[in-house]
Amino acid sequence: MAVIITDEAGRLLLTKRSAEPGLGLWCLPGGFIELGETPLDTLVRETKEETGLEVRPGEIVDAYAKLNGYYGDVVIIGYTAVVTGGTLTPGDDAEETVYFTLDKLPQMAFRSHKHFIEKHFRIKLEQQDEGKFH
Repeated sequence: MAVIITDEAGRLLLTKRSAEPGLGLWCLPGGFIELGETPLDTLVRETKEETGLEVRPGEIVDAYAKLNGYYGDVVIIGYTAVVTGGTLTPGDDAEETVYFTLDKLPQMAFRSHKHFIEKHFRIKLEQQDEGKFH
């Protein structure tokens, strides 16, 4: 699960990872679905855990499959969400949470997240040396 959240200025919320894979790189808020949880439950929980923000799920951006990755075979679903409350505070496996303008995005940890950003905003990000992550 990966979540695209923007502020009123159109900036994109990213989290800086404090754990592998992608330690020190940036990504969309998100995480794995737990047993007994729906994808939308995961979106709300993971966003709150990593950013301190309460959100209302929006629309599916796309789905992305990564085979033989760090965690084995995974399917990542990209969603949009709208902030409804909370206070922006990094938590869980997020070292920092920052809103970035689209022209100044940092190096992304995961190709899947870059894909969701490009698809949602209909832009092409500059080529980055992003390693082998999903």
